[in-house]
Amino acid sequence: MQAYLLEFVNFMLRWLHVIAAIAWIGESIYFVMLDNGLRKPKAAEDREKGVFGEMWAVHGGGFYHNQKYATAPAKLPEDLHWSFWKSYTTWLSGFALFVLMYMTNPGFYLVNPDSSWEWAANMSGWQANVLALAFLLAGWVVYNEMCKRISPNMERDGILSLAVAVLMVVVAYLSVQMFSGRAAFLLTGAVMATAMSANVFFWIIPGQRRMVNAMKAGEQPNPLDGKRGKQRSVHNTYFTLPVVLLMISNHYSFVYNHEYAWVLMALFIFAGALIRQFFVLMHAGKIQPAYPAAGTALILVAFWLAMPGGATPAANGTAEAPSQEEVHAMIDQHCVACHSREPTQPGFASPPAGVAYDNWDQILRQKSQIQQVVASKYMPLGNMTGMTDEEREVIAAWSELP
Repeated sequence: MQAYLLEFVNFMLRWLHVIAAIAWIGESIYFVMLDNGLRKPKAAEDREKGVFGEMWAVHGGGFYHNQKYATAPAKLPEDLHWSFWKSYTTWLSGFALFVLMYMTNPGFYLVNPDSSWEWAANMSGWQANVLALAFLLAGWVVYNEMCKRISPNMERDGILSLAVAVLMVVVAYLSVQMFSGRAAFLLTGAVMATAMSANVFFWIIPGQRRMVNAMKAGEQPNPLDGKRGKQRSVHNTYFTLPVVLLMISNHYSFVYNHEYAWVLMALFIFAGALIRQFFVLMHAGKIQPAYPAAGTALILVAFWLAMPGGATPAANGTAEAPSQEEVHAMIDQHCVACHSREPTQPGFASPPAGVAYDNWDQILRQKSQIQQVVASKYMPLGNMTGMTDEEREVIAAWSELP
């Protein structure tokens, strides 16, 4: 019953996280589109009252007229729309999922026993939890300090962008060294997502509140508040596509268990940012296909790098194909505790991904998948059953059996 309860809570949290993320990202992308799609107001009366730009749109059978003021309108309505709860809900639900799925069993999901860094490979569960939290906090602190020191007045945002790109490569490399592959991809995405939500909480919303309060007091708002908010909003929009990809990466072990997983991660991050740049410029009326072409090129490089190479031991004749009994016994020992209609492994109410190995026919249907996840060392998770390299070679040498 406890396993079922945890799984159901996980299910509902994931639903909330996805709904909040869709709402936040959708609204963020809309406002970037709106901001870049503004045109100089045609009416003299609009220009006289401080309208910086306007946009006419048609949607859902109606017409919309959006206007942006260069500084502030003469009067603010009481029902001014604010955008922040979607951001906070996305981060809070995502962090709750991380706690529920990873931090409740860190030795299983966080620790990387194959790390070349001995201290990381030998971490205890509580140490891995503390390190994961410190990793998220440090990512935000370093990013925030870079923004404040490199481009405090938004005059060197180009240099700042390059620095943030380097930072993400470093984050990707460190995460792969310190955590298991699955957690590394998730934590790198979480560092970016934390920066996005923290940008809203610490910079965008406080700056907007100061602007509104100044206007209500009959004072001129500080233009730096608007510029800082715009800077952080721009960063958020370039983080969006990479974060979404990294959050769904835990379904694809060929990526996060690769020898050069951090390189693949960096390639995907830059590809997402380049593709996003195409849409940002398109909303401003500039069609530059070089950006999605460059992003696609990076994805193809990642595809080539992650491509399996070489023949299996069975195919090149260097290992004798095991018998059905050997394979079945090995899967019973290392896999069936989780992958069964009635799992005996604590924490599982049903077989992961609905895949069960209760009989030989079920095993045969999943043969290629079993070989892939065993060869990549994704399975068994955390190698909790102690599968040896020799046993992995047996699975790799498994050929078609009657």
